[in-house]
Amino acid sequence: MCFSRDPPVRTGHDVVTFTEPGDHYFISSNQAQCTLGQRLDVLVVHELSRPIPPPPPSKILPSGEIYRVGDSKAWSVPEESDYFNKWSENKLFHVGDSLLFEYDNQVNDILEISGDLEFITCNPSSRIAVHKTSHDLVTLTKPGVHYFITSETGHCAAGLKLRVVVGPLPKAVTFTDFSKKMDLSAMDRLSKWLSTFIPQPHH
Repeated sequence: MCFSRDPPVRTGHDVVTFTEPGDHYFISSNQAQCTLGQRLDVLVVHELSRPIPPPPPSKILPSGEIYRVGDSKAWSVPEESDYFNKWSENKLFHVGDSLLFEYDNQVNDILEISGDLEFITCNPSSRIAVHKTSHDLVTLTKPGVHYFITSETGHCAAGLKLRVVVGPLPKAVTFTDFSKKMDLSAMDRLSKWLSTFIPQPHH
């Protein structure tokens, strides 16, 4: 049947990209030409043998460790001003790890800032990001030093601030398959050498 409910395409040089599998129908809006056979039925299938390309490697991060900031004390004003400094010093953070901040958002928040001087003086002017949900998961996406403070100046001065040193992605450890690189004679020599360490039975 030469009947269409969609508006015609009339540029004279049309490129149609198939975005999903299934039957796709094309006809001429000229009823007479369509009746004479100027129509096309195309079945588009999903090629399972062709994998979907992954996103660019720069956007892929490994699933790293999740650290609950402050442990049981969470993100709150510490009793010791250097508590969060000590908390982070004995940990090895890598790209892909995440920091879980839990706190009362009626009292505190989290500002991610840049600059050591701004961190020391609790200056929020260089802020990179703001978190206020009371249960924030911040993923460390690049190596270097990351700074976190609260916008409550008094709380920050009392020690509610965190400096995290992030290392690069840990390199995967690969083991060489030496057996494939050794010829048979080398394997024989190794076996004979090892056999000298096996106690021989006494007659």
